[in-house]
Formats: sequence, structure tokens, C-alpha cells
Amino acid sequence: MLELEFTLSSCLLFILLPIFILVILIKTGSNSSSSSKLPRSYPLVGSTFTIRSNGNRNNQWMADVLRHCSTGTYVASRGLLGPAQVWTANPENVKHILKTQFSVYPKGGMSISILKDFLGNGIFNTNGDTWKFQRQISSHEFNTKSLRKFIEDVVKTEVFERLVPILSTTADQNSVLDLQDILQRFAFDNICKISFGYDPAYLSPSLHKTEFATAFEEATEISGRRFRSVIPLVWKLKRFLNIGSEKKLKQATSKVREYARKLIIQKKENKDRSSLEATDLLSRFLRDEHLDDDFVIDIVISFILAGQDTTSAALTWFFWLISCNPKVEEEIMKEINQTSEEPGYDDIKDMAYIHASICESMRLYPPVPADGKEAASDDILPDGTTIKKGMTVTYSPYAMGRMENLWGSNWNEFKPERWLEIDKTTGKLHFVAKDSYTYPVFQAGPRICLGKEMAFLQMKMLVVEILRRFRVVPAEGDDFEPVFISYLTSKMKGGFPVKIQQRN
Repeated sequence: MLELEFTLSSCLLFILLPIFILVILIKTGSNSSSSSKLPRSYPLVGSTFTIRSNGNRNNQWMADVLRHCSTGTYVASRGLLGPAQVWTANPENVKHILKTQFSVYPKGGMSISILKDFLGNGIFNTNGDTWKFQRQISSHEFNTKSLRKFIEDVVKTEVFERLVPILSTTADQNSVLDLQDILQRFAFDNICKISFGYDPAYLSPSLHKTEFATAFEEATEISGRRFRSVIPLVWKLKRFLNIGSEKKLKQATSKVREYARKLIIQKKENKDRSSLEATDLLSRFLRDEHLDDDFVIDIVISFILAGQDTTSAALTWFFWLISCNPKVEEEIMKEINQTSEEPGYDDIKDMAYIHASICESMRLYPPVPADGKEAASDDILPDGTTIKKGMTVTYSPYAMGRMENLWGSNWNEFKPERWLEIDKTTGKLHFVAKDSYTYPVFQAGPRICLGKEMAFLQMKMLVVEILRRFRVVPAEGDDFEPVFISYLTSKMKGGFPVKIQQRN
């Protein structure tokens, strides 16, 4: 009799639970536009479905939630689905996580498992000695000598020989161009030259799709979708059965790794070893003969991900914001016209207003809108939030750029001037950086982005040479309302269709 009751109870649970979840999804979906209330928490599932129901609006919605939390921190219960998850936009908490208690908040096991198929043991998906080793070797790529060479040999070539001619043709033909796609191609070529010492020529007049670039983009997108899975068992089961999106991820990752492996073989087969004297990232790691090829591939893939998607995302939103703010564009043009027609490394580095404009753009639309760590032990955040071992703690640069207590009541305005001061000695504008825990767009602490300066130099050079020659105008005019979405990095949904106009 007891056995029968247990069976009936189990059946009832399995029947009612999906109905209960469906009711929650419908209810939260209908209320998702309201940011005046904190997310509801339900028995068994906590706030999980409330959060997930926002889909591609998750960053915007969580920013609204955090603005309504007195400490800038929200603890989301996950019920029986796992440990609670903490979201924060509090700079003191960010400093605690990324610096003060760095060893307590490593890359978590869940995050590592999600990205393992694509990034393997690359620098963005590992901890401890493996991470330290990659960071130490990679740091040589970002000294002043390498940065000068990057500007002179890589960026200038890509700008003058590829980018400018394509934009000129578009202007002459009065045609529409997806600027986001162009910027991704530009960044992809540059980071491949730095990482592999190889030029894929992805930014070419034909705007052809290469197998490597297409596979890389698909692998990035599908890997990012794994993070949104309410029940990780779903994507793990699909991977085990090799079906659906997981089958596509396996195919895309295989193409990316096979392509990288061919490049490694080509370098190794160079009899005079001259290729190993090169300064690209791949050559630096190949000098260590104890490293196996798979590990080297992991390293290079991580750097391509960082170099392509982040700079192209930042620039896409920058050019849209400039098109909406003609006064800012006027100030940028003044700075451009005051410098050499062929600016060098030092000229580009000293452009304060453009630097401030790019920072302001990334405040509102960060390339990486959120990043999570997993507590290795119990802890308490500076704002008093209790953290238990195994909990995920996520800081949100997207939300932090929208906090009134950090940026004032005009936080929603695009104002490069908030980053500038006038030097009393010279009378010139002087860039004033924010601390990296208030503005963690490039991370902070021991994991702060190695390529930060390289990214700024590349972006500033591109901005100077585009705006010196052209105006960028949204093809849909003032009616264009871009949508911010993110996978592993952010994008403008559907691209950024523009028209290019020659300047007189």
C-alpha cells in the first residue's frame, strides 16, 4: 500500500511540477517589463525562471534589479536547482572578489565545464599555475616595443589597404554596409596576425566568409548559450547524444582546432626555424618544446576570442553613439584635425578626447557585460552579503555603468567629458581614468586584461582614420534602435546597417 502511495505521489509530482513551472514562466514573462520590483522567488525553483524568462534582455533587466537594491547586490535563490547566485554592481565587492580575496574566487567548475569544449585550458578558462604560465609568456606581447610594431605593421596596413578602400567604395555607391561585420573582420585579421603570425585576409572587398572565421563565430555563440541553460543536464545530454546545437558546436570547434593545428605544423616544418624567431604569440609558445599542440591551440583560441569580439563590439556601439551625438563628433574632429595626417604611436596614445569617448561608450555598452566567479570557501562580501562555498558571484560591468551612485543622475547620457580634466599647466584636456573596480570593463586585479593598451591603440587608430575621411550614418536614420545582446561577448542584434558619407 505504501509503495502504491509513493508511486502515485511521484506521478503527481511529475505532472504538477511542469504545470507549476509553466505558470511561473507565463506570469514572470508578462511582468518582465517592470523594473520597480525585485524578482519573485518561488518554492523549488527560487528566482531561476524569473531571471531566465528575460532571455536576451537579461543584462538590461539585471541592471534594473541592482539599481533597486540598496547595496547594489542581489542574491538570487535557485531552490532545488543549485546554490544561490549573487549579482553585484558594488565596487567594494568587485575589489574584494577580483583582488583582496582573489584566491577565494577562481574560475568556477561550472564555467570551466561550459567553455571546456571550445577554450580547453586556455588562459580565460583555467586557474593556478596553468593560468600564471600563460599570462607570463603572453605578457611579452604587450610591451611598448611590441605595441609600436603592432600599430605600424599590423593596424596601419589593415586600415589603409583594406578598411578605407571598402568604405570609400560603399560611399561612392551609396550602398548600405553592416559596420559590425566590417569591424569584426578588421579585428579578426589583426588578432590572427598577432596570435598566429597569419593573415586570413577576412576583410577583403568581396567580404567572403572563411570557414575558420564562420566556425569560430558559431562556436562562440553556442558556447555562450550554454550559460543560459536553466538545467545544465539539457545541453550535456544533447552533447552526449551529439544532436542539435551541441552537434553544431562539436563541428565548429573541430574546424577551428584543425585550422589552428595546420598552422602549428607549418611553423614546425619550417626547416630554418625562422618562423619561430617571429614575435607572434604562437611562435613564443612553440619555443617551449615541452608543450603539446592541443595546449598551444587552447591558448591561441582564447586570445583570438579576446582580441576579435571585444574590440569590434566596443567600436560598433561607439560609432552608433557618435552618430547620435553630433557635438561629441565635433569635438573628436577638432582633436583629429589638430594632429598629424599620418599619426604615429605617440600621437594616437595622446588623443585624450577620443580615449574618453571610447571609455564612455564601453561604460554604457561593455564588450563583456558580466563575469562570474565561484566561491572556493565561505566568505562575507564588504556589503555584508554572506557567501557560501560553491556559490557563483557575478559582477556586472553593464549594470555598474548604469548606477546613479557611481556616475550621477545623468548616467544615461553619453558624456566623454566625465573622463576629462583641463591640465592647469598646459591648458589641454587630460584623461582621468576611473579605478578599475568602479569600471571593470577590462577586469581588475591579477586578471586585468593584458591587451588593454593594445585594444585602445587599435580602436583609436581606427576611429581617427575613419572619422577623418567619413561620416557614419545609420541606414535607418533616427528610427534605428539597436538591441544589446550577449553570448560570450556583446553584440548589436542584427548588425549595424550604415551608410558611409565622404567628408569634404
